[in-house]
Order: sequence, then structure tokens, then C-alpha cells
Amino acid sequence: MWAANACTALRNGKCLELRYDGFSRVVEVHTVGISTAGHQIMSVWQVRGGSNSGERQGWKLMRLDEALGAVEIDEKSQAPRSGYKRNPKPFRSVICQI
Repeated sequence: MWAANACTALRNGKCLELRYDGFSRVVEVHTVGISTAGHQIMSVWQVRGGSNSGERQGWKLMRLDEALGAVEIDEKSQAPRSGYKRNPKPFRSVICQI
């Protein structure tokens, strides 16, 4: 559902703001695609916001069907972040990536 928004933010070099697991988050999109289980997912670096794990910053893998209100914001992305790898293993196919 939000793949187009995520890919647009990635191409524009901007951050994406969304609600995920009940938390507001700001993320830098690195890869968007289809998981090996068939779900649309994205690999992101979370810049700030809440998290069930308590990790407010760092690498996250998010299912797009669980995200709400994903919009590009006027904040420059610092992608690619350290540790980024093209064509990561959780992805069966890639829609867009850095």
C-alpha cells in the first residue's frame, strides 16, 4: 500500500514519517520490496520515534501493510547508513533501493 510513498521518499532523498506498532516514527528508506513470505516490506534506518523493542534508532524491517499514514517529510535522508547492503536476504524481490 505504501510502497509508492516509500520509493518516492527514497528517490527524493527525504525521510518518511509513519505510524507503526502504535508509535510515530521517522525513517530513512533503504530498500522496498517483497519478502520471502510474500509481504511488501521495507528496510529502514529509524531516525527517531517509538519502538516496541525500546530501540528508538537503528535498522528496522517493516511490513508496509502494518504502516499507517506514511508521508514524505521535508527532512533530508542520510542514507545510505553504515551496514547497508543491496539486495538483502529478507527480500525475494526488490521494488526500489539505494
